[in-house]
Amino acid sequence: MDTCNVPGSNKDVKTHFKVSRFIIEAGVKLGMHSVPIATACTVYHKFFKETSLEKYDPYLVAMSAIYLAGKVEEQHLRTRDIINVCHRYQNPGHEPLEVDSKFWELRDSIVHCELLMLRMLNFRVSFQHPHKYLLHYLISLNNWMNRHSWERTPIATAAWALLRDSYHGDLCLRHEPQHIAVAVLYFALQCYGIEVPSNNNAETSWWQVFSEDVTELTINNIISDLINIYTMDTEIA
Repeated sequence: MDTCNVPGSNKDVKTHFKVSRFIIEAGVKLGMHSVPIATACTVYHKFFKETSLEKYDPYLVAMSAIYLAGKVEEQHLRTRDIINVCHRYQNPGHEPLEVDSKFWELRDSIVHCELLMLRMLNFRVSFQHPHKYLLHYLISLNNWMNRHSWERTPIATAAWALLRDSYHGDLCLRHEPQHIAVAVLYFALQCYGIEVPSNNNAETSWWQVFSEDVTELTINNIISDLINIYTMDTEIA
């Protein structure tokens, strides 16, 4: 299965992976919270669903997506900070850009690209993310689980990491947020060999209690996509 499940060359898929990682890491350096970073990645993936890499510089689109996401999620960022962080990311060891004509050209390009993205996405840039669902599911599962078993394994940490890494691909566009939240929690439990108490004897599986319409096939498809993302990470590294 293709990591992004979209038409295009493997080179394109790898480029989107690299640029998504750029968005995530630059977002962290800018002090962005997890939801604004998720919005930036979603905007980026959604934009390239409508167009191709041949037409636009993906890193410029990424910077504009970060700028736009800050506005959408009310964590406003200065374009100067975005430019400096992104410049250092792409040019480690270099000094920040001087505020000269090159700087102002890049700033104008980010603003113009933001307007282009808004028009291309019909101004639909507010999204439901899995984060609030995952938080709710973790709290509920914590109440079900054996306290010792829960405390000695980093299930919550692993689930949040899996959710963050899912934005390296376009899972956010292809699956419901509740389903992604269930799948990353399911995968985290699998990774540590933890079983939910009484799940085998229950009429309804724990994951169906959280999301009635999710199927085991959907969960397995999401997990398969996540594994492909990690496989790509090792190939690129």
